[in-house]
Amino acid sequence: MVDVLTEITIRCPLHKVSEYAADPDNAPEWYVNIDSAAWVTEKPLTVDSQIAFKARFLGKDLSYVYKITEFSPGRKLVMKTADGPFPMETTYTWEALDEQLTRMTLRNQGKPTGFSKWVTPLMSTMMKKANKKDLKKIKVILES
Repeated sequence: MVDVLTEITIRCPLHKVSEYAADPDNAPEWYVNIDSAAWVTEKPLTVDSQIAFKARFLGKDLSYVYKITEFSPGRKLVMKTADGPFPMETTYTWEALDEQLTRMTLRNQGKPTGFSKWVTPLMSTMMKKANKKDLKKIKVILES
């Protein structure tokens, strides 16, 4: 089982952080491993929306579709892979610490199958490292 939780504090109002992070069109800007995001369903983002991502992780090109399973604007977004290399769930949460400070958490959970399960410890370490870079990048974007 992979379960990676990272968080960061961003000096930016909650509504700006959550709107930016929840918009799949912004994902290639702040996720180091995501090359593209394409809407499978119509905008705007709602429960059951689907977004196709192309990414690169551990030297491999990956294509997968995330389905939005829970969306509470300004509070929480949960998406699960509808297909792809292994089942994954990604959760974002946002919490206002004050009017200009927001805590954002990013959690990835999944159960690798087949060959992937043999590299689970490495995968967890690499995901945590990538997630920390992603959160640092979104912080820089939103604070500038």
